[in-house]
Amino acid sequence: MSGARSRPRILVTFGTRPEAIKMFPVVNALARTGRFDVRVAVTAQHREMLDQVLAIAGIEPDIDLDLMEPGQSLDDLAARILTRFGEALDAQKPDRVLVHGDTLTTMMATLACYFRRIPVGHVEAGLRSGDIYAPWPEEVNRKVTGAIADLHFAPTEAAAAALRAENVAPAAIHVTGNTVIDALFAARAKLAADRSLAPQLAQLRTRFAGRRIVAVTAHRRENFGAGMERIAAALVRLAAREDVAVIYPVHPNPNVTGVMRPALSGICNIALIEPLDYLGFVAMMEASDLVLTDSGGVQEEAPSLGKPVLVMRETTERPEGVAAGTARLVGTDTGRIVAETTRLLDDPAAYEAMAKAHNPYGDGTAAVRIAGIVAAAHPGSRDLAADAVAVTVAASR
Repeated sequence: MSGARSRPRILVTFGTRPEAIKMFPVVNALARTGRFDVRVAVTAQHREMLDQVLAIAGIEPDIDLDLMEPGQSLDDLAARILTRFGEALDAQKPDRVLVHGDTLTTMMATLACYFRRIPVGHVEAGLRSGDIYAPWPEEVNRKVTGAIADLHFAPTEAAAAALRAENVAPAAIHVTGNTVIDALFAARAKLAADRSLAPQLAQLRTRFAGRRIVAVTAHRRENFGAGMERIAAALVRLAAREDVAVIYPVHPNPNVTGVMRPALSGICNIALIEPLDYLGFVAMMEASDLVLTDSGGVQEEAPSLGKPVLVMRETTERPEGVAAGTARLVGTDTGRIVAETTRLLDDPAAYEAMAKAHNPYGDGTAAVRIAGIVAAAHPGSRDLAADAVAVTVAASR
């Protein structure tokens, strides 16, 4: 499709804050090569939280579809992504599109590409829980994307094996590590150079000095309703301990705030705070003793910081952390959340076993590997593949 272009045009798209965190290293790695015409398109599923990451990463989107609407349904959002992103493809005429993970943006952008025979590379491919309703709707979003993409950037060998089990051609699968580790290392370097970049966390560390800090994130759709209520009850019980403090950046979704703020406001050692920018979020994880989450990405990030993770879900599409011992599934049962958290707080051996377990998610060079693989797939930039091999070899030593 590129005609007389001197460089292949690569369109990188994402819509949510977690996608932006995991894709900005890829955008930067592609741009640093000088061999691609790199464009960025955002759907803005998460408007304010997405903008925070873009500002930190220094990325200004070439296309901003700005599709966020209050109370939007999944089918309405899906339809608008499909049509609006399709229009962007017609205008940009990319040689390849890169998508990430498992959001509605990922699946619908991939479908729009398929309708135009534009090849798709899938970053963070192959994660599977085995249950199409958990995580919901992300499991199916990821599977549909995997059925269409021609380049699959699997973060781990287990993810690659899942793709092979679904008859994806082995030559199309590339184990790269997870780009979230690239982003995490970049954020840690910024924080190390200037701690004033996370002022709210500095204040909370002073406020909660001498307490064990439990960092919390909870916002997944499958936990809305009774699941959120049980999580809130568990946090109330944990906060009854004088040696514990809870820091919880509350997701703005009314299904979260409508439960958490009435249940937890006014408890002196629970800090319900506004969503943090990415540097603040990394600072929160660094300051914590352990993490309670129903998030996907946090299961990868926290172990890189040596923080045990208790996953408030019944299943996970990231079983490598559970197998390695860095994460444990605890569901949303109030008693189990309290019991497992208490065990880690009171049993140093149990804590150390999780904190020092091997992190299976990568070495911080995933984006460079991905850039090399994309280069090898497009004429005129094949020499970059050799550069990526050199980085991979150096990183393994």
